[in-house]
Amino acid sequence: MADKPTYYITTPIYYPSGKLHIGNSYTTIACDAEARFQRLEGKDVFFLTGTDEHGLKIEQKAEALNTTPKAYVDGMADGIKKLWKLLDISNTKFIRTTDDYHEKAVQEIFQKLEDSGDIYLGEYEGWYSVSDEEYFTETQLAEVYRDENGKVIGGKAPSGHEVQKVKEESYFFKMSKYADWLLQYYKEHPDFIQPATRMNEMINNFIKPGLEDLAVSRTTFNWGVKVKNNPKHVVYVWIDALSNYITALGYGSADQSNFDKYWPADVHMVGKEIVRFHTIYWPIMLHALGLQLPKHVVGHGWLLMKDGKMSKSKGNVIYPETLVKRYGLDALRYYLLKAMPYGNDGVFTPEDFVDKINYDLANDLGNLLNRTVAMINKYEGGVIPTFKSGVTAFDENLESTAATVIANYRELMNSLHFSDALSEIWKLVSRSNKYIDETQPWVLAKSDDASDQVKLGSVMNHLAESLRLLAHLLQPILTQAPTKILDQLGLAAQTVNLADLKFGTIPAGTKVVAKGTPIFPRLDAKEEVEFIKAQMTKTDKKKGRAAMEEAKKAVQTENEAELNLTKKPIRIEAFDKVELKVAEIKSVDHVQGADKLLKFKLDAGDKGDRQILSGIAEYYPDPSVLVGKKVLIVANLKPRKMRGELSQGMLLSAEHDGHIQVVEVPTSLVNGSGVE
Repeated sequence: MADKPTYYITTPIYYPSGKLHIGNSYTTIACDAEARFQRLEGKDVFFLTGTDEHGLKIEQKAEALNTTPKAYVDGMADGIKKLWKLLDISNTKFIRTTDDYHEKAVQEIFQKLEDSGDIYLGEYEGWYSVSDEEYFTETQLAEVYRDENGKVIGGKAPSGHEVQKVKEESYFFKMSKYADWLLQYYKEHPDFIQPATRMNEMINNFIKPGLEDLAVSRTTFNWGVKVKNNPKHVVYVWIDALSNYITALGYGSADQSNFDKYWPADVHMVGKEIVRFHTIYWPIMLHALGLQLPKHVVGHGWLLMKDGKMSKSKGNVIYPETLVKRYGLDALRYYLLKAMPYGNDGVFTPEDFVDKINYDLANDLGNLLNRTVAMINKYEGGVIPTFKSGVTAFDENLESTAATVIANYRELMNSLHFSDALSEIWKLVSRSNKYIDETQPWVLAKSDDASDQVKLGSVMNHLAESLRLLAHLLQPILTQAPTKILDQLGLAAQTVNLADLKFGTIPAGTKVVAKGTPIFPRLDAKEEVEFIKAQMTKTDKKKGRAAMEEAKKAVQTENEAELNLTKKPIRIEAFDKVELKVAEIKSVDHVQGADKLLKFKLDAGDKGDRQILSGIAEYYPDPSVLVGKKVLIVANLKPRKMRGELSQGMLLSAEHDGHIQVVEVPTSLVNGSGVE
């Protein structure tokens, strides 16, 4: 059997100077989604991530904590590994730049470049940012400080970090020697840097103004890889860090089989702030070593807050552990990949996060599963009918939509357009929900016509098939929900090549679960927004908890007021004024931002549909089971607004042992009939 085609994808290696937030997590989740997708495409995938552990900043951090640099980075690396486990990251390898094999290979790489004349010894005098681990010329500084004579005495790097003047013996890399070659390479490989705007930035801002030789060693600190033949020098952290992409595969070691198999990388995914290092320094290094360049470097945008970048000093940082613990892993993975447009910045807000869970995951996807499983149990005895195409007027359109979605999704995932790929998946989610409204299975179920029963079976099969396809398309992005979807459909979790996905493969006699459970429970929007905001404040935990409790009480008070839960005895004269009518439920939906409220459209014999809001959502996980039912309503209550929606009456319900159920009446009663 022929070997599988290979696919090599990398995250940047993370600098462990602080706890990683959701912005840092995006890159790794995105790479994980792509790695999982490529496996489903039949590829042999090598997925690398890790930590960049050398440099002056780490040395200073350890000193401030009264520990050694190695002890400090050991603890930080363990924490990052635990985070990747929590986020279900499927990396093949985790590299640390303090690994012995990596340090030895870096020494050999440095020596090889020196032997070839690309690295030479000189003296560096200029500006250095400890936070960025980067040298700057005076013209590259974003801000300069001058004394009374106009002499530059300090300044800030483009990142905003302070720089300091350094003068020391240093090795230099002849970057200037390769400027013309690099421009020609860009021209011949226009898709090397993605998105294309990043390439223009590299050319216009860094290469055309003049590519200067790069200082690649330091002598003022010790925490790093020592230059082999001159150990007072420490190898510049970026030479050390960038080499990880090849040393992790065994380059510079006795066994280079993985390097021979997987290099060049298909994708280096990095944040836009480090595109320059990966598309200028790294290609030149590789070319000087006589090695192939990676096929693509993708520089994604930042996940911002409303007030800019996440920062502890601003008090606007949110950590992935917080969101996973409260909302589940899939909610976070979905949000991050949906909220970040390709190549551009995304903006995190608590409101948007909660809305995407409630509307995309709970309402659209979760409710589709709930309704389908409930209807198959109700109408087909829990068994998914055999597939037939073209039975209803809407079957072929749903099948065609699915085929188009699968093709577009595969193209978008191959080009790492994750947000667009999810939008494509949701076209099938939306089309499937519309299919229910078009085919009206509750009407078909009441028919005595044999052809309608055949149509009903086709509808149930098509809904189950749509959900099966959705589960497989979502597997790279959501690592838990797809298995739950397949389980509720009575299907075993399986790995399916995405090229083979199509309608009509559910085995005959497949039985769904007797009672489905919501895979994404709806959230109380106000309460959860306040919770997230409390996690982002600069207050201490005690104050944060107090603020959370106050917010929760306020939400509960408002909900009780909206639902009019207070029960008071009334006199017979008052009861005589109540007008009760028979009404048929035409549709039922959740109310945006209100966890307990359902919005009913009813035919009560009026000129148009009547809308009533009722606080019974928790008792009807699948409210669609109420569609077509005939119920009693209080028809002469004064209309009032709740959560911006008009409620024109009240549904009668019965309560027993804490469970509330709508009072149903015989379907033979005429809509609008009065109750005496």
